[in-house]
Amino acid sequence: MNTYEFNFDGLVGPTHNYAGLSAGNVASMKNAGDISSPKKAAKQGLAKAKALSDMGLKQGILAPHARPDFTLLKRLGFTGTEKEIVEKAAKAAPEILAACYSASAMWTANAATISPSADTADGKIHMTPANLNNKFHRSIEPSLTANILKATFKDQNIFTHHQFLPEVNHFGDEGAANHTRFCQNYGDKGVEFFVFGKYGFRHDMPAPRRFPARQTYEASAAVARLHGLDESKTVFAQQNPDVIDAGVFHNDVISVGNKNVYFYHETALVNSDNVISELKEKFGQEILHCIKVPLQKVSVKDSVESYLFNSQLVSLTNETMAIVVPEECRTNKNVWNYLQELTTLGTPVTEVKVYDVKESMKNGGGPACLRLRVALNESEIKGVNPNTILTDDLFNKLNTWVDKHYRDQIHPDDLRDPSLVDEVKVALDELTQIMQLGSVYDFQK
Repeated sequence: MNTYEFNFDGLVGPTHNYAGLSAGNVASMKNAGDISSPKKAAKQGLAKAKALSDMGLKQGILAPHARPDFTLLKRLGFTGTEKEIVEKAAKAAPEILAACYSASAMWTANAATISPSADTADGKIHMTPANLNNKFHRSIEPSLTANILKATFKDQNIFTHHQFLPEVNHFGDEGAANHTRFCQNYGDKGVEFFVFGKYGFRHDMPAPRRFPARQTYEASAAVARLHGLDESKTVFAQQNPDVIDAGVFHNDVISVGNKNVYFYHETALVNSDNVISELKEKFGQEILHCIKVPLQKVSVKDSVESYLFNSQLVSLTNETMAIVVPEECRTNKNVWNYLQELTTLGTPVTEVKVYDVKESMKNGGGPACLRLRVALNESEIKGVNPNTILTDDLFNKLNTWVDKHYRDQIHPDDLRDPSLVDEVKVALDELTQIMQLGSVYDFQK
């Protein structure tokens, strides 16, 4: 039975805006207060997903979150009608209103950690939504993310949906952005690789000082236990605290992997040589291609500004891969020179493909942030909501939907506009019908 890797891309929501909410994310902080284009952002994401689908890759779509989060605003003491709540929050606590309007759920690499059936003890696909507790604006996501995942991956005989981890710093979990899986073929038992930024309970261990480490060892270990992973096929590694302090807030900003390739910056990990040795040992007798990018060719600053490593490694054939990078990689001389060299190194990576996801990049997320990877065999595909798998028809419907409902521009002050609330509800209510998701949003219940 054939097994395929699906990329489920997050559909950018109708309130996409630049509020600069994410300390440690250089792009997010740099572009705070700029005017955004929700319509352009959604179309850029859909175009990237469609391009990969047209290449023969398997592609799905995850629905956006409803914003603002009125449940949270009410918990924080804002009362009255929805219009009154927005007005009161805008006047008394604009930073809270901005957080409740966050567009960050578009980055579905942070939605969950997923282990395919080939890796788990019970032979089911296991999904654990990330608690994202390190940032207030992201901590509001897990419950709705869980609803959307359950409406997308529906068959309970195939998919096990776990509750997200305790919402405290000790178990900070940022999902698949800190998780990579290596295998020879997607249906084989693979090596699952968890990267964390700090220990939650060990204060004597290395940790960043300028920016927070969002993923803890304890969270990664808990997910591995929940998913029933084989210890002999699981590797844990610590991200270099210095690169976190340089703006590498997730591991997928400094490394990326796919099948038998690990592409990483030489500064990415603590004790990287030991980690690479363990990965190769647990991978087995087949070759694991570990491509180390030298600091002298690409600096950490270049890596962060271009999002070289926040790229997608995708399999073109059984033997060859392409690296999918944002346009910013082409405009960075050092990065672009390295990418030309990369395809000549004799590894499976033979092509570079460039896409424009500038609206997402300005908010701090590249191609890899926009997708959640799920390995599915032919039988398991039948357990997925078919209306979430990208086809020409769904692509056209979603583009028409975006044109109908999305604003061309949003300025941070527009979040005070109560009419935006109604626009979002009408749009998402129609989307749940297009994608046959049921009543996943609070306002539908």
